[in-house]
Amino acid sequence: MYPCGNCRAVAVGPDGRCAACGTYQQQLQQHPAPAAGPGGYPAAPPMGMPTGGVDLRRGLSTTLTVLFALMIPTLILVTIGRGGQYGVVSDMLDNTSDVTVDDANDADNFYLGMSVLNALVTIPATIVWAIWFRRLRLNAEAFAPGQHRMSPGWAAGSWFTPVVNLWFPKQIANDIWRASSPQGPHRVNRALLNGWWVTLLVSIGVGLVGSMQYTAADTRLTQMEHGDISGIGEVRDVIEDMKSALGISIFAMVITIAAAILALLLVRQITAMQEQRAALPPQMAPMGPMGGGPMGGAPGTPGGPSPYGAPGPSPYGGSPYGGAPQTPPAMPQNPPGTYPPYGQG
Repeated sequence: MYPCGNCRAVAVGPDGRCAACGTYQQQLQQHPAPAAGPGGYPAAPPMGMPTGGVDLRRGLSTTLTVLFALMIPTLILVTIGRGGQYGVVSDMLDNTSDVTVDDANDADNFYLGMSVLNALVTIPATIVWAIWFRRLRLNAEAFAPGQHRMSPGWAAGSWFTPVVNLWFPKQIANDIWRASSPQGPHRVNRALLNGWWVTLLVSIGVGLVGSMQYTAADTRLTQMEHGDISGIGEVRDVIEDMKSALGISIFAMVITIAAAILALLLVRQITAMQEQRAALPPQMAPMGPMGGGPMGGAPGTPGGPSPYGAPGPSPYGGSPYGGAPQTPPAMPQNPPGTYPPYGQG
């Protein structure tokens, strides 16, 4: 086999190019360079879209922003409801005489009502989030084809799959974040992404502990109401367990509110990142074993890598300032024995 005349990869086609470069050339032929604008300056080229294009419609991200903006107040109301239950139980332990069964029922009903209100927002937000997350994954595939650890199907399904939903979504998010970074995959600040994921897991874990402890105490209290009681001391112990569970639940709700705020910021951030990334030229070929291009070329030379934000070869067949035509950039090719930059972390 002979090397490709453009990227030096093996298995060329009838036109002397490999499959990736041939596809790219067809794209250029379908979308010729725009004519020069007035005053002798070249007209601005259309947005630099990677092979396959990306979906930059803001419908899903706007919907998520609205849903999270509605979810945060409902979470605050749920926290207030838990606080009301906590106050009633505390008064019971302090032997406050003005605490009645009606007070306990009112606190329980308020918490239940706020929980239902929160569920009416959380359920559609979860569904839209999965759809939106899959679109991010498809866009990231266009930015960095073949350099992701999991398929787009997992981007939506991993959120609803038990056990693996504890780490699969974060791995997919890491790959999306790297591919969407306008500064390049190796200059990525993931502080917002990591902070959101940690608060989400902590809120889920602490919430489960508080819920299980509260359910056990409430079940035991119900049994005591039916005569299964050995002494007044046991009743007090159960009420103290219930108070402790309510305190844990309130703490979990505060962390959940923080996770919802970070999720709202994350939606805005990743949407802006992908819009900026789509405006840049397609990703160049990854570095070879000797630190250069596929054949060891130095960065910035033909066949060498170019960071996303650096001026690269024009994908429209000519210099943006009217200079000599340049060779179209090669599609990403992974040299044998190396791994893509997105398969880690």
